[in-house]
This record gives sequence, C-alpha cells and structure tokens, in this order.
Amino acid sequence: MSSDNGSPKDVTALLEFRQVNTHYGAVHILKDVDLAIYPGELVCLLGGNASGKSTTLKTLLGMVTPTSGEVVLDGEVVNNKPTSYRVVNGVTMVPENRRLFKRLSVKENLELGAYLRNDKEGIAEDLEKIYGLFPRVKERLSQKSGTLSGGEQQMVAIGRALMSRPRVLLMDEPSMGLAPALVQQNFELIQQIHSDGVAIFMVEQNANMALSIADRGWVLQTGRVVLDDTAEALLANPELRASYLGEG
Repeated sequence: MSSDNGSPKDVTALLEFRQVNTHYGAVHILKDVDLAIYPGELVCLLGGNASGKSTTLKTLLGMVTPTSGEVVLDGEVVNNKPTSYRVVNGVTMVPENRRLFKRLSVKENLELGAYLRNDKEGIAEDLEKIYGLFPRVKERLSQKSGTLSGGEQQMVAIGRALMSRPRVLLMDEPSMGLAPALVQQNFELIQQIHSDGVAIFMVEQNANMALSIADRGWVLQTGRVVLDDTAEALLANPELRASYLGEG
C-alpha cells in the first residue's frame, strides 16, 4: 500500500530524515528536510549545483551531523553514530568520481569494501558475486585501479560498496565523467543491483535517466525539498521538465 507520493505505508523506513537542518558555520545548507528510503526501493534526489544534494548524502552517512532534526536508521536515531556504525548496519556509498585507491590493485580495492566484516567465507562468496556481475573486473584483479578506464573504475567502486552487504546503497552522481555510451550501461547495472533487493538512494544530475529507473524522487532547491512524488509524476511535471530537463 502506498501514500500519494508512492512511498509505502505501514512499513518502517530503512533510512530517513526528520526535519533535518544542517549548517556549515553560519551557512544554512539543509532546511527542514524530510525524506525516507524504504526497503528495496530505488529513489533519486535531483537538484542544481549548491542545492544541498552532497550534504544530504554526507548527513545520511554520518560525515555531517545535523544542527537539528533526526537521522533515523531502522527506527534508531543515529545523529551521533559514526559512519562505521552505519556501514555495519547496512548503509554505504559509491562516492562521486569513484574515489578508488589508485595505487592498489582492483582486488585490494574490492577487499577494502569488506574491512568491517570478519566472515571469510561470506566475503569470498561476495567476491564471486561481484565477478559474476562485472566479468571485466575479474579480468583485471591484479591491475592497479588507477590504470582502469572510467567505466571500469565505476564497476570497481560499485563492487567495493557491495562488499559491505548494504541494505541501502547511496550513489553520488553515478553517471558523472562517463562516456555517453557507458551511461546507459551504468544505469542498467544499477537496475540489476536494485532487482537483487538492495535499496538505492541516488543523487544524479541526469534527471531523465534517473527518473526512468526510479520508484520515487525528490527535488532539492537551496536546501529545501520543493517536489516529492513518484518518478512517473515527476517526469510529467512541467516545472521539473523546464528546470532540470531543459524544456521550457
């Protein structure tokens, strides 16, 4: 059962903001932001530069602490819990521009994704799953990650995040810096991961592509949520089409 904006009713959100405000010094970044990510859904956050998208991700992951409001993980307020606590409890991120350890091999980067785990058999199983998802990654395990193409680096970054067994995968601009031919492939991979039951919260400049695969979306403008609806409704919204899809 869903509410008017497509979000499930009577289901506990995996991760949510309740009236979150954040500041960098005297600068007010996020302003009374409410959002919720439910099990198994794919949602996107849209907005222009300086709208607060990156701060939203950093606050969800614990890199930024709200000045007021609550960040809630599985019903628990985690405002003062470190990033490591959130990773162990199922939240991880594929950062903007991949941010791989370029001097380390592909395999070493993947193994770093499991650094908070100690179940050796499970880690080995998950590595095999990553190789199945990304055959090209398996071919380059001993190669230094800095020598890979942009598309290959993105595969490794996603694989590294999946090694923590996330329930919510945060993605910061997954199409940034990719050749146009690779963008479609990248979004198909995101859909595949989503179909395996991982909830995905994606910040993305490519509004058309993001909404084409998402269940729901929000639009941020100068730190406030100005639109919150199903992806289908947002794609049809004339205000969004004019502002973010270049149609006037």
